[in-house]
Amino acid sequence: MRDVREHPKIEADVVVVGAGFAGATAASELARSGRSVALLEARDRLGGRALSHPIGAGKIVELGCEFHLPDSVNARTAAALGIASEKVYDEGYKLIETERRLTRWKGSIPRISPIALADFGQAALRIERMRRAVPEEAPWTAPHAARWDSETMWSWTRRNIRTREGRLLMRLLLEAGMGAAPSEMSVLHVLNYSNCTNGFRAMTTITGGALENRFAGGAQNLVLRIAENVTADTYVNAHVRRIEQGDDRVRVTGPGFEATGRRVVVAVPTPLVGRIDFAPSLPETRTRLTQRMTMGAAIKYLVLYDEPFWRRDGMSGMAISFRSPFRAVLDGSPADGSPGVLTVFVTGPAAHHIAAMEPSRRRELLRRQLGRYFGARAEKPQEIIEQNWMAEPFTQGCYHGYCPPGFYTEYGPALKEPIGRIHWAGAETVPVEYGAMGGAIYSGRRVAAEIAGQMSTKSSTTAVIA
Repeated sequence: MRDVREHPKIEADVVVVGAGFAGATAASELARSGRSVALLEARDRLGGRALSHPIGAGKIVELGCEFHLPDSVNARTAAALGIASEKVYDEGYKLIETERRLTRWKGSIPRISPIALADFGQAALRIERMRRAVPEEAPWTAPHAARWDSETMWSWTRRNIRTREGRLLMRLLLEAGMGAAPSEMSVLHVLNYSNCTNGFRAMTTITGGALENRFAGGAQNLVLRIAENVTADTYVNAHVRRIEQGDDRVRVTGPGFEATGRRVVVAVPTPLVGRIDFAPSLPETRTRLTQRMTMGAAIKYLVLYDEPFWRRDGMSGMAISFRSPFRAVLDGSPADGSPGVLTVFVTGPAAHHIAAMEPSRRRELLRRQLGRYFGARAEKPQEIIEQNWMAEPFTQGCYHGYCPPGFYTEYGPALKEPIGRIHWAGAETVPVEYGAMGGAIYSGRRVAAEIAGQMSTKSSTTAVIA
C-alpha cells in the first residue's frame, strides 16, 4: 500500500474508488484480466465496513461485519483463499426481555405468550412465502412488486399481526437485523433482504441461520487477501472529491492527488455517492436514487471479560430485548473461549438515541443492562470497545443502506447501470446477497467483467506513478 500524499499523480486503465469488499474484488479481478488499476481508499486502512480489532495473543474481535452463511459468496471466496470459518457459540439458554419480564428459552423460538407467538409465526410464514416470489437479481420484477414496494413494513405488520407483543417482536427482529425501523423500509426491501439471509427467520438466528459462522482471523483479513495482487496499486488517505468524464478518459481528484484512467469504479456505499462532485452532472434518476437510500443505524460494542463466565451458568450469551436500546447480545468470544467477549448491538432509532448521550452514560447503561442479563459480574468488564458506525465519515451507518417505499420500482434498475465511463459496485448496487459481504464481492466481480468486456487488452497501459 502507498500513501497517496507521496504519489500525487496516478495513471491506470481503471481507477477504483473505495477499498472494501467490492472495490478490492473489482481491482483484483481487473488486474488478473490484464488491466492496470489504481485502488483508492479514503481511510488509512482497507476493509470498509469490515474492521477487526486485535486483543492480544494473535486474537481479534470484530467491530464491523462478521457473520456469514455457509454457502454465501464470501464463504466460498474465503474457502478458495484458505480462510477457515468458526461457529458462533450457541449452547445453553437464551434470554428475551419483553415489556413485562425477562425469560429464558432454548432453541430457535423465543418464549413469549403463546397467542403472540402464534400471531407472529403466521406472519413470518407469510413473509417466507412472499419472498420466494422475489427474484434476487431484479426484485422490482416480482409479481406484486408495485404493491409490496408501496407499503412500509410497519403498515404491513399492523395489518397482519394483531397482538401487541407479536408486533413488538417483529419490530425488534427488523431493527436488530436491518438497522432501521420497520416504518422506514418497504415490504419489498424486507423480502429481498430476507432472500440474502436464506429466510426471514434466519436473519437473526445463530444455529442454522445468518449468524452461525464467522471467519477465522477476521472479516477484514478476507479483504486484505482478496487485494493481495493489487497491494502495490493501492493508495490510502485518498479522499475522492470529484470525478470528471471526458470523451476517452476519466479524472478522479481529491486533496493533493489526481488519478486518471479510461474507466472508474465507484465502490462506496450508495448513499455516500452524493458527496462526490461529478462533471458532467449525473442524470436526475441517479441523483435521486442516491438521495432516497439511507444508511442503517448501528453501534457495536465488544465487552471483554477474563472468561465467558455465563457459559458456566448454562447461558449461551444471547439476549434480545423489547425494552432496552441494547437490542441484541451474542457470545463473541474467540474459538478457544478466552477471553470472554459479549457482542452488543444498538440499532435503528435506539442507536440515534444512544449516540446522543455522553460516552460515560452510554457505558453505564450498557453495564447495567448486561448485569440484568448475566448477573453482577457482567457489570465489571475488563474493557468496553465501542464502534459507532454512524460517526464513521466514510460509512455514516451500518449494516447497509435500506430502501424506503417506492425505491425499487422507481430506481432499482439504475442501481448498477453504468453512466458513461462510470461503473457502480458495492453491497447496495446488486440485489444478490444485498447489503452483505457476499453481495459486495459479487458486485465487484460483476463490474470487473462489465469493464473487461468493454476494454481491449491491447490498449491497456502500465500505471505511471509520479
